Amino acid sequence: MSVLTRDEAQTRAQLLDVHRYTIALDLTTGDETFESLTVIRFAARTGADTFVELKPAELRSVVLDGESLDPETLDDNRLPLKNLAAGEHELRITASMRYSRTGEGMHRFTDPADGETYVYTQMFMDDVQRVFAAFDQPDLKAVFELSVTAPEGWTVLANGITEQLGEGRWTAAPTPLISTYLVAVAAGPWHSVRTEHRDLPFGIHCRRSLAPHLDADADEILDVTRACFDRYHEKFEEPYPFDSYDQAFVPEFNAGAMENPGLVTFRDDFVYRSAVTDTERQTRAMVIAHEMAHMWFGDLVTLRWWDDIWLNESFAEYMGYQTTAEATRFTDTWTEFGVVRKAWGYDADQRPSTHPVAPENVEDTASALLNFDGISYAKGASALRQLVTWLGEKDFLAGINTHFARHKFGNASLADFIDSLASTTERDVHAWADAWLRTTGVDTLTPAVTTEAGTCALTVEHTGSRPHRIAVGLYDHDLSDDEGRLTLRERLDVDVPQSAPQPIGKPPALLLLNDGDLTYTKVRFDAASAEAVGTSLSRLPDPLTRAVVWNSLRDAVRDGQLAPGAYLETARAHLPRETDLALVQGVLAFASAQIADRYLTPEERPAALATLASLCRDLIRRTEDGDHPGLRLIAVRHFIDVAAHPETIAAWLADGTVPGGPELDPDLRWRVLARLAVLGATDEAAVAAELDRDPSANGREGAARCRAALPDEEAKRTAWSAMFDSDDLSNYLFTATAQGFWQPEQADLVRQYVPRFYEDAVAVAARRGPAIADAVGRWAFPAYAVDSENLTLGETCLRDAGPTPSLRRKLADQLDDLARALRVREGETP
Repeated sequence: MSVLTRDEAQTRAQLLDVHRYTIALDLTTGDETFESLTVIRFAARTGADTFVELKPAELRSVVLDGESLDPETLDDNRLPLKNLAAGEHELRITASMRYSRTGEGMHRFTDPADGETYVYTQMFMDDVQRVFAAFDQPDLKAVFELSVTAPEGWTVLANGITEQLGEGRWTAAPTPLISTYLVAVAAGPWHSVRTEHRDLPFGIHCRRSLAPHLDADADEILDVTRACFDRYHEKFEEPYPFDSYDQAFVPEFNAGAMENPGLVTFRDDFVYRSAVTDTERQTRAMVIAHEMAHMWFGDLVTLRWWDDIWLNESFAEYMGYQTTAEATRFTDTWTEFGVVRKAWGYDADQRPSTHPVAPENVEDTASALLNFDGISYAKGASALRQLVTWLGEKDFLAGINTHFARHKFGNASLADFIDSLASTTERDVHAWADAWLRTTGVDTLTPAVTTEAGTCALTVEHTGSRPHRIAVGLYDHDLSDDEGRLTLRERLDVDVPQSAPQPIGKPPALLLLNDGDLTYTKVRFDAASAEAVGTSLSRLPDPLTRAVVWNSLRDAVRDGQLAPGAYLETARAHLPRETDLALVQGVLAFASAQIADRYLTPEERPAALATLASLCRDLIRRTEDGDHPGLRLIAVRHFIDVAAHPETIAAWLADGTVPGGPELDPDLRWRVLARLAVLGATDEAAVAAELDRDPSANGREGAARCRAALPDEEAKRTAWSAMFDSDDLSNYLFTATAQGFWQPEQADLVRQYVPRFYEDAVAVAARRGPAIADAVGRWAFPAYAVDSENLTLGETCLRDAGPTPSLRRKLADQLDDLARALRVREGETP
């Protein structure tokens, strides 16, 4: 497929003024394809050649200004429009388009629970071309007028309010000016909960089979939606710019959600059918807030070209966490951000594939797609949080509102954004942007404490180039407490680089740089503070403070400055006392998935699993009173995942409950069965029986995961063939199969597949496109083969095999992580 270059987009934007799309989709023509009619009204400013994009199964006709054009001139995804005269034009294109099974374009899904079928669009970044013909670039905004013919009994949702005309025909209200990638349709026999707020129709929608679960959470979802909507109207002067606000929870969605104006689509994993923790509910609330922020930043004002994707995602990420904390019951969102999302950003920023938050060299759409990563989201949001700390929220919001007023229903660049901020403050925002948004890598801050006449002074040693405004926490031992509690003496505001050492008075037990996590940097400890962390981490009073400490320990392990075993010892000592769910989940996830499974040798792994199992048992015992169900659920999940022997979890499955609770809901049952499969303590018959018990989409994924995890050669052959020899697996079933296939316990069994992976991955990525390439690189990579042979095979693949851009990026990142794991095992520092 031809990718659009920035130069081509700029040339076309100078040539064309696109007015309106009139689109008619017919979803009643079969299971494989649908009909698409597009009429585009546009003007050419001068006489010239250009092109329109589409990816049809069959291009039936093309009519430009009443004259038929030859459909055979379609070259890949480009239809040339030759010798356009200056002035107004009408282009009419009819085509048959393919449904997708990979979450791209028009995705089609049949629910195994009840046989009902649903379709929805995901047009980002250039997948609108899979649904209708378009001048597909973000700065050619237009009005979109949509009609849909759907099977009887279906409901059609779109960007604007939809109306049923009879005989399966639906029409949507015309949109304001929006970009092509933001057009959305979702059709099927949806279960809907509707209400109104501020005279606007609000709705939430899901598959019928999930109706009881959506109904159970409808009040919470709508309460969060209303609270965030109201909070944004307090922050933003520009009112919500669209005619309705629908949120559709759709199956097999690749991302967390998509900010389509008036019709946000979410992965329907957010409709919880099994028990979840309050942190997971908080995550759903944050995603709701994140996507709503996009209605202004992304939809009302849209990037001009994809090099400014961070303007969308960093802003929505920051606003999502901040607004959730301000407007909902979930007030500790920044703790989860610190321990989960920032780790994602730190990891991405230390790989060879790192890039500035605002990169300057995004030459085409294929390159742009690679930048949807921890840098554009987590690092960018961290940079904005530091900007607000430095600038002040009042000036920050004033700049944002200036930006909206200047560019509403249009497009803007980083330069426009910085100019808007600069117009509201005397601070040098342009210099800040150069230091924070145009540079790569993670700074490191290390405290150096000097003492003279009993009084201490702090010098912050700074590795890196960015300015930071940080809080420094000074903590003392509580002498009235026998358990090592630390109390906050004082938080000092410090600018780095410093103009002079900072007096801090008497020596603290713990000196913590970046207390409150207001900047983006690694932090280290002085010797006394490291000792205090070892004895008193769990006795620090604030969860966000503890998150900064845990992140520092995580960074030290990855950088070869702290032995993996020492991290496990710290977790064993302090997690049993931890109360914050995000911290417990984040630390256990790193301890199991990275330390036990990758950073320790196979010989050391059994002892690590035993340590983690013992830790989880302590948490389970501590929560027997029923007062901490979320903590108990996390402990049960992780105990299952690290179980080295099947007896206990097999008994739970047989009894249908953990002694003292919780009962095993479908998700826990599949989790236990997957672990039993890894341990060779179940078989195909048991998997089939469980699928009969739970024939849902989640059940089908659970069965695929379990079957791929069975420790016998035939199961592995079957799973491998399903992933790489056939295109039948949907995106979710591919992922589930890949998750089950590689297991540290089965290294010898699957060793033969390590070299096969690279050849087969290149082929399937080229054949099935970016979404599957992402799944291949993320989930099907042999991550547990931590050896130099795997590293050499991967490097050879990158050099010689020509992987697609999406796969190349994923492999490069995986291989860098693999090289880091080898260094950690060997005790090396970067």
